[in-house]
Amino acid sequence: MENIKISVAKGDGIGPEIMDAVLKVFKAAKVPLDYEFVEMGKSVYDRGYTTGMTEEAKSSVESTGILFKGPMETPKGGGVKSINVTARKTWNTHSNIRKFQTIKGVDTVFSKAGIPINLTIVRENVEDTYGGIEHYMTKDVAVSRRIISRPGSQQVIRSAFETAIKEGYSTVTCGHKANIMKLTDGMFLDTFYEIAKEYPQIKVEDIIVDALCMKLVYTPQSFECIVLTNLQGDIVSDLCAGLVGGLGFAPSANLGDHIKIFEAVHGTAPDIAFQNLANPTSLLLSGVLMLNQIGLEQYGAAIRNAVLTTIDKGFYTGDFGSDRTKSVGTNEFSDAIIQELDFSRITDSNPAKYQKPIPLQQNKMMVSSVEVIETVGIDIFIETETQADKIAEIVQANLDRDMEVTTITNRGTQVWPEGSVFTNLVDTYIVRIEKNTTAEIKKKKFMEQAIRLYDHLNISSIEMLISINGKRKYSLAQGQKVVAIS
Repeated sequence: MENIKISVAKGDGIGPEIMDAVLKVFKAAKVPLDYEFVEMGKSVYDRGYTTGMTEEAKSSVESTGILFKGPMETPKGGGVKSINVTARKTWNTHSNIRKFQTIKGVDTVFSKAGIPINLTIVRENVEDTYGGIEHYMTKDVAVSRRIISRPGSQQVIRSAFETAIKEGYSTVTCGHKANIMKLTDGMFLDTFYEIAKEYPQIKVEDIIVDALCMKLVYTPQSFECIVLTNLQGDIVSDLCAGLVGGLGFAPSANLGDHIKIFEAVHGTAPDIAFQNLANPTSLLLSGVLMLNQIGLEQYGAAIRNAVLTTIDKGFYTGDFGSDRTKSVGTNEFSDAIIQELDFSRITDSNPAKYQKPIPLQQNKMMVSSVEVIETVGIDIFIETETQADKIAEIVQANLDRDMEVTTITNRGTQVWPEGSVFTNLVDTYIVRIEKNTTAEIKKKKFMEQAIRLYDHLNISSIEMLISINGKRKYSLAQGQKVVAIS
């Protein structure tokens, strides 16, 4: 069989030595791979590449379709984006798959209690607050935009169901906060149940994310596959890593339609770099996920079994194990794994060929079905230390007849026309103006209204309010009464 070419970035800190250890195991197992080493990481950023990767690295990954990478340090400093997140988002690896399984020989509360854990977190990998869209609106108020899209949700949720089938799971759970974030998490949850109809053989359930965390801590064995939005998935996946012994035992795959990234999820640990102390288990198991994805499952199974046997026999690096005096170094640990390789599990029985990505000519535009969208109002963000009733007077005196001020809020809580003097204020209000007629009002007219108010108010931002098929698609304020859309 012809070797499959992949791109390899060794990373920062302990990255190079754990990557070398992993590739040594791959070589011993005669894994049919060719490596194209690429430059990525903090050292590349320090040379002036703000994305943390050279153009040659970008071209290599887009050619091979596979990036196998060690941990990379995010440079410290305002405005600097994470190199890891940049790679995931640039190549639209929309689904982060992290598998958490009890490893015999790694002592945890649950292993000591005889409770086996076998669950997978599928985390959305591109959207949410990880868009990094943030602004200061005033000296005291910073805003982060949380982007959740229906097409993006469809991609990761479908990945969750496909993962469940591949792993032999019977249940997929959606973790969410739709009780509070009714539009963003609400869209994610609605999409979950829409996609679930395509997989009638899978039982589905949903759970609020805070309750999920509580249940994971005391009954992790009750879950199999959990799908979440990006930030919630990030937090929950680290929680699950703690259930099985830590990030050193947490493999990670980032799957896209064209490009896939496999990486260790732990940090760069510069304090122990180049001292033969690092634990390569997470990167090795991530490599196993990679082999499974590209049709080399037999090699993946043989390597995984060798890792588990080695740990079970009492070989471990200094970051785990009951007796630190018996720990071995990175090199000795990988040598012990090689000794446990069972080549009878590896045959040349025509494993599936990995298809490299087809070159694309333009960016893919993802859209859902066409629906009736109408602009029904505008939220105007203003900077002021004036009380809300005075703001309302100014707006009402300069408002078109077919529009009205329906609410004024501060940090999401209504302070006009009704509110409480016990509500503390910051210097950013949202003035909501909505139409009071059944006639259509063009978006341009709402914008012109905002421009006229600019002469009287310090406007820092605006947001259009829309309805889709006659249903309101913007949140109400805390304490606001529900009024039907005209």
